[in-house]
Amino acid sequence: MLNNKKILFATGGTGGHINPALAVAGYIREKYPEAKILFVGTAVKMEAQLVPAAGYDFKTIDIQGFSRELDFSGIKQNVGTVIKLLKSSSQAKKIIKEFSPDVVLGFGGYVGGPVLRTACKLGIPTAIHEQNAFPGVTNKALAKIVDRVMLTAAEAEKYMTPKNPCVVTGLPVRGELISADREFSRAELGVDDRPVILSMGGSLGARVINEAVTELIEKRYGRKDCYFLHATGKAGVGMFDVIRNEKNINLEENKHIILREYIDDMHRCMAAADLVICRAGASSLSEIQAMGKPSILVPYPYAAENHQYYNAMELVKNDAAILIEEKDFTGERLINEVDSLLADRTRLTAIGENAKKMAIYDATERIVNCVCEIVK
Repeated sequence: MLNNKKILFATGGTGGHINPALAVAGYIREKYPEAKILFVGTAVKMEAQLVPAAGYDFKTIDIQGFSRELDFSGIKQNVGTVIKLLKSSSQAKKIIKEFSPDVVLGFGGYVGGPVLRTACKLGIPTAIHEQNAFPGVTNKALAKIVDRVMLTAAEAEKYMTPKNPCVVTGLPVRGELISADREFSRAELGVDDRPVILSMGGSLGARVINEAVTELIEKRYGRKDCYFLHATGKAGVGMFDVIRNEKNINLEENKHIILREYIDDMHRCMAAADLVICRAGASSLSEIQAMGKPSILVPYPYAAENHQYYNAMELVKNDAAILIEEKDFTGERLINEVDSLLADRTRLTAIGENAKKMAIYDATERIVNCVCEIVK
């Protein structure tokens, strides 16, 4: 259906936007090798590295987001944003006319605004995918004019006024995560049959999670009845010194405490885990659901429109996770929740099973099917 078709992807800003788009592009490239794919993004965000590294052609437009601050620097940025918006539309039009796509797809981020609006004006079939339960500003605006709106969570539709009914597709999850084997992964990590608590706060780290997990480790490590596998993040590497020096915990003697700066084998660590403690980004939650893991979620409160809270609530409403807002997230609260869950393995298992029931394993295929429909 998409062989010999030209597909233009517009997305950028964060991995949460870019990685699902790359997953869909990869599926199209595998199933329809004659299709031609082009990505449009900015030259200064993650897409400028991730997209070319994945082997796709990449064009840039000059655009930035609006500041929410009303001080001088915020006002100055917003004036610059308006100017760039005007320029970016002509840049988008030039790229679209040169590439002549059969369909244009937006996966979030402000770069999608001028590209999708221009495509609509030119009569080209368009679709967007919204990763979060509370949609971003750009996608809320685009929903009114594009041909198809695809959602990770059905909840998002009530915040939109789409031109056509939305379609729930789910969010693509890497195949290596879905196929990862629990026992094999635990053997590779060198852990025995004790529970594994996996905790992280993202690539940069989250201070509040690092501090609470430090207290959790200090409180429980002497029992040696579970493993702690924690990623500090780049900004939280000082946690190593805190554990060693302030908490007087010898990491060499306590092999059940595994600290890393970053987890680059998430499929292995997630498969091995019995409990996950993390933020509530859409990609993380889709992985938790796909792997059927019980979790304690701490939404990042400063995310746009507080969308991580709404993401987490989708699981909470299905008894598929425990949510603790950052303002309430302390070491004591975390210790109590972990103690309660590890003492009630039936409850722990039920939460994971409920998460698994929410998983959509064919999200990539559903998205591509939607694309085929509008191209037709």
